[in-house]
Amino acid sequence: MENFIISMIIAATPLLLAAIGELVTERSGVLNLGIEGMMLMGAVVAFAVANSTGSTPLAIIAGAGAGAAMALIFSVIALSLLANQVATGLALSIFGVGLSAFVGKPYESKILDTVAPLPIPLLADLPVIGGPLFNQQPLVYLSWAIFAGVAWFLYKSRPGLLLRAVGESPSSAHSIGYPVIRIRYMATLFGGAMAGIGGSFLSVYYTPLWVEGMVAGRGWIAIALVVFATWRPFRVIVGAYLFGGVMVAQLFVQGSGMDINIPSQFLSSLPYLATIIVLVIISRDQNTVRLNAPVSLGQPYRPDA
Repeated sequence: MENFIISMIIAATPLLLAAIGELVTERSGVLNLGIEGMMLMGAVVAFAVANSTGSTPLAIIAGAGAGAAMALIFSVIALSLLANQVATGLALSIFGVGLSAFVGKPYESKILDTVAPLPIPLLADLPVIGGPLFNQQPLVYLSWAIFAGVAWFLYKSRPGLLLRAVGESPSSAHSIGYPVIRIRYMATLFGGAMAGIGGSFLSVYYTPLWVEGMVAGRGWIAIALVVFATWRPFRVIVGAYLFGGVMVAQLFVQGSGMDINIPSQFLSSLPYLATIIVLVIISRDQNTVRLNAPVSLGQPYRPDA
């Protein structure tokens, strides 16, 4: 059971990082569907830097920078040039898939050294919860810190209130002197950086190697998580671990050796099937979605002056 919980937390970490970033982006009224491409670029750049320098922290920073750079491309096209945000995000995702495959070609046969977990003294020795919670990878701890920071920022700070106001009514925020486009740029770049870190976790910590398309749909699951959470941070972390548990469960079943007459391809599809089911269930409750979704989500905005 302890091994399952540890694996679940590790599997959920890239989802949590990417979904928290997308939550902040969407709270500002911007819908960026390019998470898959940003995660892949973060993964390949982080792997390349780790392979070249041997520095894991530098690799994570580089991965965050790659994700932010991709988000900057989206921001210029969608926010400054007022292109359709859905189409721009889809194009960014496709672009990231192709570019990461091209950049990663020289690294396909290389493997990084496994990064050892970072146990917290005394707490890691606690029964039951010590191993799963306090003997984890450094980025797992970072994901918890980022989650707490974002939750505090959105609901307990003045800048967070302003960000949510921009997402609800950009014209009202602009009328009282706030730079709507600049705020949306910053939120989108943050979302890109978080997606890049999520991708970095996959290629540097989770499976320390580069494989084309290794994000494998996690970017789309992260987008679904934000809707599943109805744009609330606490529900994002619950949803991330729920989906992480589904991912790990099908791997445990396949590796258990039990005589189960279920095709392995079907088991591998369970996380994505769960995503579809959750979205269908949530979409039936239109009142909850309408109540919590940012009013200006996905709508272009040009200041009058």
